[in-house]
Amino acid sequence: MAKRDYYEILGISVHASAEEIKKAYRRKAKELHPDRNADNPDAEALFKEVNEAYEILKDPEKRAAYDRFGHAAFEGGMGGGRSGGFGAQGADFASAFSDVFDDLFGDFMGQRNAARQRAARGSDLRYNLRVTLEDAFNGVQKTIRVPTSVSCEECSGTGAASGTEPSICPTCSGMGKVRAQQGFFTVERTCPTCGGMGHMIKDPCKACHGQGRIEKERALSVNIPAGVETGTRIRLAGEGEAGLRGGPPGDLYIFIEVEEHPLFQRDGTDLYCRVPVSMTKAALGGDVEVPTIDGGRTRVKVPAGSQSGKQMRLRGKGMPALRGGGVGDMYIELQVETPVNLTARQKELLREFEEISNDNNPAGSKFFQTVKSFWESMKS
Repeated sequence: MAKRDYYEILGISVHASAEEIKKAYRRKAKELHPDRNADNPDAEALFKEVNEAYEILKDPEKRAAYDRFGHAAFEGGMGGGRSGGFGAQGADFASAFSDVFDDLFGDFMGQRNAARQRAARGSDLRYNLRVTLEDAFNGVQKTIRVPTSVSCEECSGTGAASGTEPSICPTCSGMGKVRAQQGFFTVERTCPTCGGMGHMIKDPCKACHGQGRIEKERALSVNIPAGVETGTRIRLAGEGEAGLRGGPPGDLYIFIEVEEHPLFQRDGTDLYCRVPVSMTKAALGGDVEVPTIDGGRTRVKVPAGSQSGKQMRLRGKGMPALRGGGVGDMYIELQVETPVNLTARQKELLREFEEISNDNNPAGSKFFQTVKSFWESMKS
């Protein structure tokens, strides 16, 4: 089968410039690449044909020979011979293929937008801050001291000594990466000379030893909003570790831990306070004074006959919700105390009271009636 004309294969005229030939080849190669034409059985053969045409026409000497003798210029020893475009000139094909490789896979391999390696961003930092429940209720401003890396003032973060500047790496020409040809593919690796930075420092700064940053403790003012809870995270943008050699700084994350309170237990925006009351007050009823988280106090009426665990709600006396959203409630939980260290007279009065109050304890009466029924059922 006679070979097709190379100009026809690429869709160009015989007067096309080298740039036009290259553009036509890239267009055709992308159009006919086998990976993009899995359902076309002829795609691979056409793709090889396009590469063969480009391999000849991109070389001025080969193109001149082809223009004069046609395909015969590369048969019978005149051009070194080909075998389907993938024979002895496989290395030439690899070179041709790398020209279009940027357009096909450039984004994946990082070749399309290759630029000088950016300086490294600083690391994010974490700071654990403990606050009281009162601080979480009111909101507070705290000053914290954070050991971190800051930009070197001596070299302005460049890492180079004063009066000098980093020089472009001679190995990678500032790209931070080097290319190596492996068969049909071009592989990029981190430059071994500059470590991927793209530049080198011949005369490093004596203060930071070429790092562009130094260790230093900083004092920062942090605004703790009302309503924070244990686990609340506050982000301070740009207050983390300084970037390497002028890179942007990281962020500082403050994690809040609210300390336990001796009086109040917290559940979201609600507060709970256990209040002890005497046995007589629980039985007869009365008033009890209780504290509130804002530092105030309020009187709560204890109903007659109250039992341990009874709760009473004080609306709006809880914790504020973070960033607005209302205020929770406060729950008073009664704990009825049993008297201790009784005098003889007190014991005598209690015994007398017990004798005349067998039916005054509803929970106890119900329990013992249930026990009695249980034992009777077991006997039967």
